[in-house]
Amino acid sequence: MDIDKITSFMAGHARPLDRRRFELLTGTGSPEAALAALEGYRNDDGGYGWGLEPDLRSPESQPGAALHAFEVFEQAPSPRAAELCDWLETVTLPDGGLPFALPLTVEAATAPWWRGADPTTSSLQITAVTAAAAWRAAARDSVVGRHPWLARATTYCLETIASLNERPHAYVLAFAVRFLDTQPEHAALLDRLGAFVPPDGELHVEGGTETEMLRPLDFSPYPDLPSRRLFTKESVDADLDRLAALQQEDGGWTVDYATISPAGALDWRGAITVHAVDVLRRNGRS
Repeated sequence: MDIDKITSFMAGHARPLDRRRFELLTGTGSPEAALAALEGYRNDDGGYGWGLEPDLRSPESQPGAALHAFEVFEQAPSPRAAELCDWLETVTLPDGGLPFALPLTVEAATAPWWRGADPTTSSLQITAVTAAAAWRAAARDSVVGRHPWLARATTYCLETIASLNERPHAYVLAFAVRFLDTQPEHAALLDRLGAFVPPDGELHVEGGTETEMLRPLDFSPYPDLPSRRLFTKESVDADLDRLAALQQEDGGWTVDYATISPAGALDWRGAITVHAVDVLRRNGRS
């Protein structure tokens, strides 16, 4: 990685939140600055909206935005994390799951999968990835780990994953694997999901772009995760080579899935660049 190029890219392309997160990764920033940048996406109800999820531009609080807020809290613990759990409890459905999305007040520039979501049905995809992010934040915030919302979401995810009898949608599978990485006592469930992962770790995303794929690092981004046993060292090394090679001439990374608006496309570039730097560094590719 060319860190100087990445720094220049972030200055010219990334939203303030991702610039602050990048500074934390490189040891030049402060948790307080990252939390201040996150605050602009917060609503009075304790949830987050306003495009924190780049393809969901509507201002109201959404489960999809909660995931990204927890990513910040993983880097910068804050009492706001427990308040977010309080809000998630208010929108959790009776079975313990979260709806994929709540009704939108502004549909412009928002992806159709968010606009067409059923708010009365629980989504394993959004519940698993949000709960996984919450558990990672809980490693530095015991209040989140003890929160009743997280306990209900965890039970829902475990029960729903256990009921899977065939390979689910690619993102559902990847996010279920990420969730089980936070639940090491359920190793048998992780191995069961491993049977749905192709031998090379590559899975086409149904309904995505023609070239949209999930690969080993999308399932298991870090070397210390239980899910690494689902992949060969060779497949992970090859994916790390691929990820490093995707750095663009301007210093940043881009995404291979559909983007919906000019603002969303640019927001994704900053966010995905932070993620790429984190993954490559934690895998010894700095």
